[in-house]
This record gives sequence, structure tokens and C-alpha cells, in this order.
Amino acid sequence: MSDLLKRLRERGWRLTAQRRVVAEVLAGDHIHLTADEVHARATERLPEISRATVYNTLGELVSLGELLEVSTDHRATRYDPNARRPHHHLLCDRCGTIRDVHPTGDALSALPESERFGYTVSGVELTYRGICPDCAV
Repeated sequence: MSDLLKRLRERGWRLTAQRRVVAEVLAGDHIHLTADEVHARATERLPEISRATVYNTLGELVSLGELLEVSTDHRATRYDPNARRPHHHLLCDRCGTIRDVHPTGDALSALPESERFGYTVSGVELTYRGICPDCAV
């Protein structure tokens, strides 16, 4: 069972067949799918699942804090099930592949007090950019 499915069961979230399929599609490491990609993979497992159901389920999972929305430039929003472990992202500027990365150090403490302009900073979203090995050849 995936970490996401396990967390949803522990929360007592009602796992209909449609919700289960969406959660199963999002299982694994370095998963950053668009809603359309989630729908396409979900219909392979459950052909009658609607696009609206996928979008609604993704929205619910984001609201529950079980998925992160990842937006990079003008590309479609992607959904990241790695919502429990703090991490940053590594983005290929050519193909759009995203990988989770866990650099050492605390990016939040790297922002000096003089650059916070009175904000109470609660989080950091950091994206490293480059070209992946597949696109570099």
C-alpha cells in the first residue's frame, strides 16, 4: 500500500473506488503529475472515472494537506504526494521533469532578518533548474 493510501486510511477518509484509483496513481517517488496525466492513468485502471472526479479528488487532497501543488513557470500545475517530508524541486527546463531533492541546510534560516521586511516567514519553496540527463544528449 502506498504512503498516501495509508495516510488517507489513517485519517478515515472515505476511499471510494475513484478516490482509491487517484491515490494509487499518485503513489511512488518523484511523482509530479498534472491533473490530465492523473486522469489518463486513472482511466487505464477505472475507465468510467470522470475528469471532474479526478479534479475534485485532487482538490480535496490538497485541502487535506496530502498533496502539494507545484507550479513551475507557465506549465500546468503538478501534484506532489510527498507532502510530509520537507523538500525542494529540481526542474528540467526542456522536458519539465521534476525530481524531489533534499539538500542539507535550512533554506528558511538562510534568509537574513533584514530581507524579511517584517514578515513572519513560515516556509520556503525552492526550485533548482537545469537540463536532465535525457535532454542533455
